[in-house]
Amino acid sequence: MGERDIAVLLRGMEPVLSEAPYGFAVWTGGALVLRPFATVAEDEGLTVVAGLAEMQAEGLASDPWARISLTIHSDLAAVGLAATLATALAEFGISANVIAGFHHDHIFVQWDRRHEALAALRALSRA
Repeated sequence: MGERDIAVLLRGMEPVLSEAPYGFAVWTGGALVLRPFATVAEDEGLTVVAGLAEMQAEGLASDPWARISLTIHSDLAAVGLAATLATALAEFGISANVIAGFHHDHIFVQWDRRHEALAALRALSRA
């Protein structure tokens, strides 16, 4: 079981920026040929989040997105973490697309704003 206390989560989150860009696209073909980071089944199709280069090699177009992962093990029942992160980034005009894994939360931000987002999250963890 992960951490639920929002103050502990923020102090210990240690955000890490992935080096390579990611993309978001809808996969409408047959068997998935990509190695996705995440998928979301929607009525319109399967949303795939994967490395941008791999997506482009398969003919999928996407804007580049940066993945920032929080290294602390957060509990899925933790209240307020995603909202706090999104609010902190919104103050800088940065969108936050949060994907919660079983162990960690991952925030996707505009590629060209990734360093600003990382700095904002690090400042939040020290506040």
